[in-house]
Amino acid sequence: MHERVLVIGSGIAGLCAALALAPTGRDIVILERDPPPPKGDPDTAFDDWNRRGVGHLRHSHAFLARLRTLIRDEHPRLLADLLSAGCREIGFESMLTDLHKADYRPETVDRDLVVLTSRRTTLELVMRRYVERWPNVRVASETFVRKLLVQHDPQGLRVVGVSVADAAGPRDVIGDLVIDAGGRTSPGIEQLVEAGAPILEETETCGILYFTRHYRLLPGVSEPPRGKAPGTGDLGFLKFGVFPADNGCFSITLCVPEIEMELRKAIVAPEVFDAICARMPGLVPWIDPATAQGVSRVFGMGELHSRWRDLAKDGAPSVIGYFALGDSLIRTNPLYGRGCSFAAVQAYLLRDVLVETDDPVVRMVDFQERVTRELRPYYTTMRDQDRSAIKRAQQTLTPSFRPSLKSRVLKSFMEDGVSIAIRSDTQLLRQALRGFHMLEHPSAWLKKPGNLAKVLGYWVAGRQQKAAAYPPKPGPDRETLMRAIGLEPEADMLKVAVTGSKTRAALREGVVQAP
Repeated sequence: MHERVLVIGSGIAGLCAALALAPTGRDIVILERDPPPPKGDPDTAFDDWNRRGVGHLRHSHAFLARLRTLIRDEHPRLLADLLSAGCREIGFESMLTDLHKADYRPETVDRDLVVLTSRRTTLELVMRRYVERWPNVRVASETFVRKLLVQHDPQGLRVVGVSVADAAGPRDVIGDLVIDAGGRTSPGIEQLVEAGAPILEETETCGILYFTRHYRLLPGVSEPPRGKAPGTGDLGFLKFGVFPADNGCFSITLCVPEIEMELRKAIVAPEVFDAICARMPGLVPWIDPATAQGVSRVFGMGELHSRWRDLAKDGAPSVIGYFALGDSLIRTNPLYGRGCSFAAVQAYLLRDVLVETDDPVVRMVDFQERVTRELRPYYTTMRDQDRSAIKRAQQTLTPSFRPSLKSRVLKSFMEDGVSIAIRSDTQLLRQALRGFHMLEHPSAWLKKPGNLAKVLGYWVAGRQQKAAAYPPKPGPDRETLMRAIGLEPEADMLKVAVTGSKTRAALREGVVQAP
């Protein structure tokens, strides 16, 4: 196969496109706006690599089991390179509670339930060096894609290449296929819509902001052992998680609802960030000055949206000769850690389609159908969870709010049934993790009659009977934390109350319509 494939962007999506397509023999040219990685080790890459096109480069990252398994099976040499560079594999046994460990027996499927974790810069550095060793892959750095080159064919709108600007000046680059892996700010889709492509899109806010700080363990110090206090948690007004990384490094990410204005303004100060972490029992051992030290500022990330785009509908492609991968096609809340895995799955689905047919119309239609079948269930689940989290954040800032009976029952089912069952039963944990890690439908495990019966059994059991399965409280309540870091808890409550009053007044006057 001698198709020439132009890939816009050398982030995770672009690199996954190369991993999927390089073995097929296609000529692959990756067009990257940013400079190449500096020579040297992962620490040099973290400190010096200028990646303006990747706003989340220095936020916490981990490859879920679906992506790690793809790398293991398709590119074992790459997996060895990643581990050699210090990337970490966290296996199923590390996810067990004391209750699980009491009767745990390893099973073959456990080998798939492994997370690959590292700093994002290390992941990209090793993956890029690996794909550049393929003789049919070339990465053109500091090459800015100005626009897509399109023409109207009898089959529809066709992308035939791109216009770029580099050190030699502006020029056109022609290709048989263009893969847009330019990320969430890529203008490719917008340009196609302006040219008449009927691309459908749905989008809505994730309602949350991210703040990440990196740390390094002191010389000779090992990571804190996993204790009963969780290293991840959701306090309703704040989510947190610790992410072990490569070469003695780790990061902590704090997630704040958009409406928590005072908290999100204060959290960017490293001393405030650390003060918040110091009040989470599961984070205390990690940030102990005798254990580690902070090595970065606090990185923020906002303007987060869920977005789903359809490039073909009802058997008709919106465009041919063009495929979008990663955030260019689908965006989700980074909270769930599925963005990189989404990109990899899309890349390998595209590989299968390209191998099976050379008909450009069939290619696009089949690609969109497979993406929808494989990824839509995860997208919908994450979107619905975001909607619920936004409501909970608003309710937290509304002192008069009282949950309905239905809400209380559902909350009890999740906290006293599902969560306890997963923390108690090793088989249920295995199956739940398969859904979380995209190895099967996200809710398939709970729809199995036997599993549901187990969950209901735990739910109706007395609290005393299942007391050992409850984790310690992950952190303080909102008022306690806010006052501990010098913030007034009522400030944002007043803002929400004023906003709510104005909205209700506008509804009465007919200025806005009720949702």
